[in-house]
This record gives sequence, C-alpha cells and structure tokens, in this order.
Amino acid sequence: MVVFLHGLWLHGHESLLLRRRLERAYGFDVEVFRYPSVTATMAEVTSRLQAFIAACAPRELHLLGHSLGGLIAYRFLERFPEQPPGRVVFLGTPALASRAARSVGRAPMARALLGRCISEELLTDRGRAWSGARDLGIIAGSLAAGLGQLVVHFNEPNDGSVAVSETRLPGATEHLTLPVSHFGMLLSARVAREAGGFLAHGHFLQAGAR
Repeated sequence: MVVFLHGLWLHGHESLLLRRRLERAYGFDVEVFRYPSVTATMAEVTSRLQAFIAACAPRELHLLGHSLGGLIAYRFLERFPEQPPGRVVFLGTPALASRAARSVGRAPMARALLGRCISEELLTDRGRAWSGARDLGIIAGSLAAGLGQLVVHFNEPNDGSVAVSETRLPGATEHLTLPVSHFGMLLSARVAREAGGFLAHGHFLQAGAR
C-alpha cells in the first residue's frame, strides 16, 4: 500500500492523476491520508496517520509525501518507527528550510495562514537528517513557476515555491531534480514514473540520481 500525504491547503484530490499512474504502471494500492493542514499540530496529524494506517493493516507500507506531506512522513516515522516494510518518496518537500514560509511568516496575520505544522517545522532552524532504515528518494523541481515567487526571490534552481537546495536531506538514499514546478510535479508522468520506480525498486530510473 502507498499512502499519499498532501501538502498545505490541499486535500489530496489534486493527486488523482499521480495516483492513477502509480496504480496502472506499478499495481500499487494508493490511499490518500487527509488531514487539516492549517489547524492541526504535527503531533495531532501523526497520531491520526498512525490510526489510519493501523485501520488499513497493510503488509507493506510506502509513504509518498508532496511538500508538507514529506515532513509529515518524516515526523511520523520518527515518532512511530515500527511500521510494515516499505520505502518513502518526497516530492518538493522543503526538508531543510523554506525561505518562502519564513518570508510569509514574518507577518503575524500571514503566519496564521501557514498553519501550525508549518510554524512548528519551517519557521525556525531545525537540524534534520534521514536516519531511518527505510530508503528515501527525493524529487525536486527546477521549473520556477509558483506562488512562492511572489514572496521570495530565489537566485538558485527552484520549483517556484521551494529551492532545490532546501530539499536535500542528509542521509537520503537518492535525490533527483526534474524540470517541473511545485504543483506541476503532481501532474507529471515523468515524476510518477520515477516515484513509482523508487517505491518499487529502491532507486530512481533516471541515470545520474544521487
């Protein structure tokens, strides 16, 4: 089973095309875990995710997180490490930092729109590294098209909301950059193929992933 974890302000419906491609190409059973991305704390979200997975009782568990969803997966496995075997893929997850979030978060009214999980995870420096037993593949985007450009200027490759450098989590198994935007990666056949390949085999299909 693959559990898709959506990002901020989203509900999982936007992942329909991605999920269908994973199901058809790889035979995965893909389920969406929906959570209140603005009002809930990280502890509340990870507790709900644990209950969701326990109810599904899968023999194999893969986690696929887009944007904030990747941080949900990170904290979930940190808190509840005893899970069925499987792998993890992050899509455009600001694993180390988010200049866009910090820029918005400087204004108290705007900070409320970012929600409690973002406030906990991305508005202050946090030393993160992947130390779990599971393989982690990270896909970053380099097509600069997104709302993040309205609040922060990137002078390096980015997907319009997250810089490629912000996605590089120490300890990850592989990292791959593709010419897609932050939201566009959910619509990309190439992203679906690479994500599915990593979940199924533990490595990206494209040569040169590091």
